[in-house]
Amino acid sequence: MSASPSSAARPTQKAPGKRKARAFWLKQLHSWHWISAAISLIGMMLFAITGITLNHADSIGAAPKVEERTATLPSALLAQIEAAPASADAPLPAPVAAHLRQAVSFDATGRAAEWSDEEVYVALPGPGSDAWITIDRATGAVTAERTDRGWISYFNDLHKGRNTGGTWSWFIDIFAVACIVFTLTGLLLLQLHARHRPSTWPLVGLGLLIPLVIALLFIH
Repeated sequence: MSASPSSAARPTQKAPGKRKARAFWLKQLHSWHWISAAISLIGMMLFAITGITLNHADSIGAAPKVEERTATLPSALLAQIEAAPASADAPLPAPVAAHLRQAVSFDATGRAAEWSDEEVYVALPGPGSDAWITIDRATGAVTAERTDRGWISYFNDLHKGRNTGGTWSWFIDIFAVACIVFTLTGLLLLQLHARHRPSTWPLVGLGLLIPLVIALLFIH
């Protein structure tokens, strides 16, 4: 006796509670995924482009521009340079730093200085550039020099966090967290949709396998 249509096997449906839970988490993951993507989009593009420029730094030509400036401290400020510093790496006295900012357009405020018997040396490195100031402690002669290595070097140093200061360091950390959220939510979304996309996990595995093989076989 054949089974009636009403008694025929039917696909098992998920319980309403499970459907609601899946819909909730799917909505949450989508929200966190697009928010983290929006926050990290420009940063990811910057770091991706500078990853290429750093990888080919030897083949990207650059012509550093060197700029030198000179000045002389007035006698009132020279007396502050002639006096013994509080420590071997004490910064320049505030009035001296303020004068240099006007005289040679270099800001040494709060920067550690190297004091010797003959001179004071202040290193002023920055992203894409190097600069320094020397002050003769006997005559007050000031020499300031900056080497600018161009925009590519500037953005490469941003990528590395080289001489970029505390604020940029905080940005890199926050940006990295946003990228982690973006990738983890993407992975969970892949897991939720993988049943309908058979190529999902082979492609994810390939993304792991390719760098692993390169690292094991070609990096020495």
